[in-house]
Amino acid sequence: MSGCCGCCSALRPRYKRLVDNIFPVNPEDGLVKSNMEKLTFYSLSSPDKLDRIGEYLYQKATKDINRKRYKLAEIAMEAMDLLLQACHAQTTLNLFVESFLRMVQKLLEDSNPNLKIMATNSFVKFANINEDTPSYHRRYDFFISKFSSMCHSDSQDLRESLRLAGIKGLQGVIRKTVSDDLVENIWEAQHMEKIVPSLLFNMQSGDLTPVEDATNVTPPVLAEEVLRELVGRASFGHIRSVLKPLLTHLDRHELWVPNTFAIHTFRIVMISIQPQYSYTVVETLMQHLDNNFKSSPKTRTSLAVVLSKIIAIAAGESVGPSALDIINNLLTHLRTSVSTTTEITAEESQYQEALINALGEFANHHPDYQKIEIMLFIMNTVPDLSKKSKGDQMLQNILLKSLLKVGNQYSTVSFEKAFPASFLQPLLRMARAPHDPTRMIVMQILQALLDRHQNEHVLSSVSVKPYPALSQEPPSRSDIIFTHKYGANIMQALIDSMALSDRVDALSASYNTAALLIVEMSCSETVQEFLLFILGIQQVASTVDTLGAAHRCNLHAIAIALLVLISRVSGINNLLEYAQKIIEARRDEATYYLPPLMDPKKVSTKNLNLSLPHLSIDKLALGECMQNAGMDAQRLNTGAPYMLNQTDNPGHRHSWVDSVSAHMTQRNSSADLTVYNGDVDSVNSSPGLCKKILSPEYNFDAMKRALAEPTEAVKREQREKQLQIVRTFREGEFDDLMRRTEPKHDLIQNRLNELFNSLAVERQITQSDNKTAQLQANNNNEKPVYETKFPELFYY
Repeated sequence: MSGCCGCCSALRPRYKRLVDNIFPVNPEDGLVKSNMEKLTFYSLSSPDKLDRIGEYLYQKATKDINRKRYKLAEIAMEAMDLLLQACHAQTTLNLFVESFLRMVQKLLEDSNPNLKIMATNSFVKFANINEDTPSYHRRYDFFISKFSSMCHSDSQDLRESLRLAGIKGLQGVIRKTVSDDLVENIWEAQHMEKIVPSLLFNMQSGDLTPVEDATNVTPPVLAEEVLRELVGRASFGHIRSVLKPLLTHLDRHELWVPNTFAIHTFRIVMISIQPQYSYTVVETLMQHLDNNFKSSPKTRTSLAVVLSKIIAIAAGESVGPSALDIINNLLTHLRTSVSTTTEITAEESQYQEALINALGEFANHHPDYQKIEIMLFIMNTVPDLSKKSKGDQMLQNILLKSLLKVGNQYSTVSFEKAFPASFLQPLLRMARAPHDPTRMIVMQILQALLDRHQNEHVLSSVSVKPYPALSQEPPSRSDIIFTHKYGANIMQALIDSMALSDRVDALSASYNTAALLIVEMSCSETVQEFLLFILGIQQVASTVDTLGAAHRCNLHAIAIALLVLISRVSGINNLLEYAQKIIEARRDEATYYLPPLMDPKKVSTKNLNLSLPHLSIDKLALGECMQNAGMDAQRLNTGAPYMLNQTDNPGHRHSWVDSVSAHMTQRNSSADLTVYNGDVDSVNSSPGLCKKILSPEYNFDAMKRALAEPTEAVKREQREKQLQIVRTFREGEFDDLMRRTEPKHDLIQNRLNELFNSLAVERQITQSDNKTAQLQANNNNEKPVYETKFPELFYY
C-alpha cells in the first residue's frame, strides 16, 4: 500500500511536489529554505506555472486554516510573499496575484489576530510593488472594510498592533489605487467614509504630537502620516471627498468644542494639500458653517476659530475674485449673526470676534493694494446712517470692527493710496454718526491708517507736555497735495465728532486722530490750515450753547494741547512761547481749561466760569507769531476758523467776484454799491487784493499746477475775501474809501498824458515824413548820374 502511495506521488505534477517539499514535518521548524529556493527557481524558469503554484498554495492554506493549523498557514503565506518578491517582473504575475489576494483575504477573515497582522504585512509588501500591467477587474472593497475595522479594534491583547496593521493596510490600499487611474476609484464616498473616520479615530486617541517629533510609531502618529499622504495625493476634484467625511466625523463625535483636535486636523490638511487647492478647504469649511447656523454659539465660535487658524495659509493662493469671495462669505456670516439675534450675548459676541479675527488673518497675508480693495469692499457693505434701528447700529459696529481689523494689517506709505475718495468720504460720514461706539471705531480706523511711525500710543493721552518718544518725518509732496485736497474734510469731520459727545473716551479718540494728522502732515504749507482747525475747535467750545460746561472745557483743553503739539512738530518757537503763556495764564485762573479731560459724571460744573475770553487763543496773535517766524500768515489772517456742521463740496469751484456781486445786489442800502462789476481796475484798487491772471497757455506745467491747486483751502479763502470786500464797502468811512481809490485817478491821468504825448509824437513823425517825400520827388526830376558822367559821345 505504501508503495502504491509512493508511486502515485511520483506521478503528481512537479510544481505540487516542490510546493509540498517546502512544508516541514514539524510546523514549528518553519519554512524549508532549501526547498523554497528550488520552488523559486522553478517559478522563474517556468513562469506559466506561477498561477498554478499560487492556486495550490491557496488550497493548502485554506485546508490548514479550516483545521486550525495556523503554523502551516503562516508558512504558506510566507512562501507566497517570497514568490511575489522574486517573480514580480513576470508578465503572468496577474494570475498569481489573484491567488495571493485570496490568500490574504482568507487570513484576514479568520479570528486569529496573528494571521490578520501577517496578512496585512503581506498586503503592504504587495502594495509597494509596481506592476507593469494594470488589472482592470481587481477590487479592494473587502480590504478597505477589513482594514478600517481593524483600526477600531478593541482587542485586549493586541489592540495597538491590530490598529497599526489596519492603518498600514489602508496606507497600502491608498498607494496601490491612487497612482493607477485604471483600477477602482478609491475617492468614492463609500470608501472615503471608511478610511477618513478610521484615521481620525486613531489620531484623537493619542496626544497631538507632530509626526516630525514622534520617536515611536504609534497608531496616532501613523494615522496622521497616512492622512497627510491621502490629502497630498488628492486632486482638485477629490479634495471634497476627503473633507466631507472629516467634517461629519467631527460633528458626530462633538469634537468642535473644544476645538483643539479640529484645529490640529485642519492644519494637517492645509499643510499637506497642494497649494493651489487650499482655497477649497476654506470654502468647504464656510459651507459647513452655513449648515450649522442653527447650532449653539459655542460650536459656531469653534468653527470660526478653526477658520481663522487656517485661513492665513489659504490667503497666499487666493487672488482677485476668490479673495473677495471669502471676504463676502465672512461678512455674510457676520450679518446673519446680527440679524438672527435680538440681543448680543457673550457667546454670540465671541463668535463674531472669531469671524472678525478670521477676516483679519486672511487680509494680513495679502499685498497692500488688495487690502485697500478689501477695506473698500467692507465699507460699501456698511449700512447707511439713515438706518437708525438697533440692528443696523449693531451691524455698523461689527462691519467697522472688521474694517479696523484689516486696517491694522495695512502699512501706510502714501495717504493718497490709503484714502481713496470712494473710501474716505463714506468713512467721514460714519465719523458723524450719532452712536458713540460707531464714531470711536471710525477714529480707530483713521488712527490705524494715519499712524506711519507708531505714534498712536504716544499720543493717546491729551497733554500739553512734550512727547519724548514722538517719531516723525517731513511729509512728501503727494501727502501735502492730499492734505490740500482732503485735509479740510477730515478736520471738519473731527470737529463735528468732538461736538457730538462729551464722553472722555470719545474725545480722547478724536484728539488722538487729530494729533496723528498733525504729526504726519504738518509742514510750512499746511500749518496755517491746522491753526484754523484749532481755532475752529475753540470757536465751537465758545459759541455752541448746547454743549455742557465740562464738554466746553474739554474742547478748550484739546485746542491748547493741539496748539502746543503743532508748535513743537513744526519747530515754530514763537508759537510755542505764545502757547506757554496761555497755559500759564490758565493755570493761574482756570485749570479746567487744561488737560487732563474732565468726566462730566464725576466733576461738578456749577462753579466753572466759562466767560474768560482773555484765556482763549487769539487769531491775530497767531498771525503775528507766524510773521515773526518769517512764515506766510495770509491764509491765517484772512481765513475764518472751521465751523460746526459745515459741509463743502470739493468738486465745485466758483468765482468770489460773482459771489460778492450777487451778495451786494441783494443788499438794501442807500449807497449805490450794486454797480460793482469786478473789472481789473476795481479789483486792483480793493484793499489788500489783486486779481489772479490766468495763463492763456494750457501746457503740461499749467495743467499740473491746476491739478495741484488746493480745493477746500482756496475755496474758503475766496469766500473770506468776498466777505472782506463787502465789509469794507459797507462799514468803511468815505474818506478811507476815497483814499484807497486815489491811485485809480492818478492812473487815468497818467494814461491820458501818455495818450497826448503819443499823439504829439505821431504828428511830428508825419511832418517829417512829408518833407522826406518832397525831397525824393525833387530828386526824381534830375538827370540820372550815368547820363551826366557818360554823355552820348562815349556810347558804343
